[in-house]
Amino acid sequence: MGSPKGLGSSSPPSPAKEYAVTKPISMAGPTPADIQRNFELKKYMLRSGLYESKEDSAKRQYVLQRLGQIVRGWVKQITGSRGYTNQMVEDANALIFTFGSYRLGVHGPGSDIDTLCIGPRYVNREEDFFFTLHDILANTEEVTELQPVPDAHVPVMKFKFDGISIDLLYASISHLVVPKDLDITDLSVLHNVDEPTVRSLNGCRVADQILRLVPNAEHFRTTLCCLKLWAKRRGVYSNVTGFLGGVNWALLVAHICQLYPNAVPSMLVSRFFRVYTQWRWPNPVMLCPIEENELGFSIWNPRKNPRDRTHLMPIITPTYPCMNSSYNVSTSTLRVMVEQFQYGNKICGEIELNNVQWSALFEPNLFFENYKNYLQIDLIAADIDDLRAWKGWVESRLRQLTLMIERDTLGKLQCHPHPNEYVDTSKQCAHCAFFMGLQRKQGEIVQEGQQFDIRGTVEQFRHSVNMYMFWKPGMDIYVSHVRRRQIPSYVSAHDYRQSRPSRSTAQLQNPCKPFHEDVVFTSEHGERNHKRKYDDRLDMKDSTSPQRQKSVSPDIMSKSLGNMARNSSCQFEVSQVQHPGCSGFSGVCDIKELIIVECVDLTNRGQDELNKRKQSPECASNSSVITSVTSGSSSPEDIGSGFKTGCSEDNISCIEGMNDRFQNAPRGTDSATIEKEMPSGNEVLRSELPEQASAMLDVVPNSKGSVHSESVQKLVIRRFSLSSTA
Repeated sequence: MGSPKGLGSSSPPSPAKEYAVTKPISMAGPTPADIQRNFELKKYMLRSGLYESKEDSAKRQYVLQRLGQIVRGWVKQITGSRGYTNQMVEDANALIFTFGSYRLGVHGPGSDIDTLCIGPRYVNREEDFFFTLHDILANTEEVTELQPVPDAHVPVMKFKFDGISIDLLYASISHLVVPKDLDITDLSVLHNVDEPTVRSLNGCRVADQILRLVPNAEHFRTTLCCLKLWAKRRGVYSNVTGFLGGVNWALLVAHICQLYPNAVPSMLVSRFFRVYTQWRWPNPVMLCPIEENELGFSIWNPRKNPRDRTHLMPIITPTYPCMNSSYNVSTSTLRVMVEQFQYGNKICGEIELNNVQWSALFEPNLFFENYKNYLQIDLIAADIDDLRAWKGWVESRLRQLTLMIERDTLGKLQCHPHPNEYVDTSKQCAHCAFFMGLQRKQGEIVQEGQQFDIRGTVEQFRHSVNMYMFWKPGMDIYVSHVRRRQIPSYVSAHDYRQSRPSRSTAQLQNPCKPFHEDVVFTSEHGERNHKRKYDDRLDMKDSTSPQRQKSVSPDIMSKSLGNMARNSSCQFEVSQVQHPGCSGFSGVCDIKELIIVECVDLTNRGQDELNKRKQSPECASNSSVITSVTSGSSSPEDIGSGFKTGCSEDNISCIEGMNDRFQNAPRGTDSATIEKEMPSGNEVLRSELPEQASAMLDVVPNSKGSVHSESVQKLVIRRFSLSSTA
């Protein structure tokens, strides 16, 4: 085990004025009202369960001691195998240091422990750490969920030790024997080491330096605990998905502590939002001047380094070599965070006026109510262990998908990656899903019918993900476009303002109601202003998989087919191929061929529209790309909406919407009345009619039905070739 400093104790901090880049904004202390608000804030944090018990703290200490014993035994084993003397084997040593939330003293129940193992120069990371130590840990009884991530920006081994999550890094320093009293803050530890080792060492060095640079460590810890809880509730706590992680939030809070050295936590929380709402990014946040050194490591310097100029939200680490800790932030995630800062600033203003309580600040962000369109990324694997490794890899690449979409749409399509993952426990194979909110950039002038084609973007992302070094059979990824109403039922109800009825219940209550409700049909004439309502258009395949690029997500297709099956005017035939090695998995299926019998109006107006669209060059027999027809006027926010996808979502809506007109008509209604209620053009689907549809079939009136016409309504058989490969 390392020195006590490595386990989270802190020395008395030096005055911030010796280090701060700028002078304090205010030296004022708390007023009686501030003290009362601070008391209320601490009570709320205590009720929220942010602090762990003494028993849990003792267990963490025990786990760290056991881990220290294991790595020392590992280094001695490597030393002996390399042919060193018995005395060298006896002196061989490794140390465990902590960093992150545990080192800063802001960890809570269930938090992981960020740890760093420091070993001698002859024990390497590539073989000794990721293979030999990995095998030792795999055979240790207390260790579970072992997951190596060697190709991460900072290589790490993740596992649980006696139920406590551990992130273990490794640094091989230039010493032949690691001294027991090693001072990790000394620059000598950086001599003759590579860049990954510097990044690994910097975690501990940054944590120590932060505690030295804040005026009051206890006020800093309380404020940081509060803001970490806020960030998690608002969905902006995740470094891997392009938001901010633990060290980023710590640096932002430390900077506020420097600007208001005598403020109590309630004041610091309010000032945090006030300052960063007005912050002019990409101006950097720095706790101290950037230090240069003769060691020659690259430091953050946008004047010299072109890559540093692209950073959108630079938050600079306070130790050499100074780096931007928030390089993951993208245009879209910065937009989301600025919006959340503004939200926090508004609520804190209300708290200071005594209009609301602290609980209002921590209201969850209802992600699945904020957007109309989402990307759903489904991951599957043969078992839980494979899924854990696969998920870790894909999650680390999701930020690239956000950047690629921004690049390929010239920033006009904005992404909001959700940091939470969701699991469908009904699946018979290991499964999890991530979601991204999608919207057109606000203020953009778009033409009617404008679409965003990101099929190539998704395919490029899928290709990069499939380069996974440890890929195993059964690991698969599917990217689907879903609308708000299509969000799977296994998504937590806490992400909605109120619980939604299950789909089966909702369909029983109104079996004829179309599942896709984004498209609204009204007549051309009448008391209301009739128009078609659109969402932002996204042109992509509904599901993209490594082996089957045109497979269809069943969360979209199965529900759509279910609705059509219940419609007396529709028939369909489906050939479904389930994923190999994943028996009973309904999350992904191949639709070999789907035949839909669709009820359309074949009066003069409908026939003319059908002929016109059949002659249109945009009409293609391959319906894997479908364009919704724009009719009527649209409001500015509706322009450029609707979607082109691999699955015929808009088309299914058209079918069900028209069939609803007939099935829900009062008994005895004639065709002329029904025709008036039909939309302009009847929203005929854009697909050439196959040979099977050459003969038009008359609608046979049913005693239980509501359609009474004399052969003016016809059935058109339409074929969709949704998958060309098995």
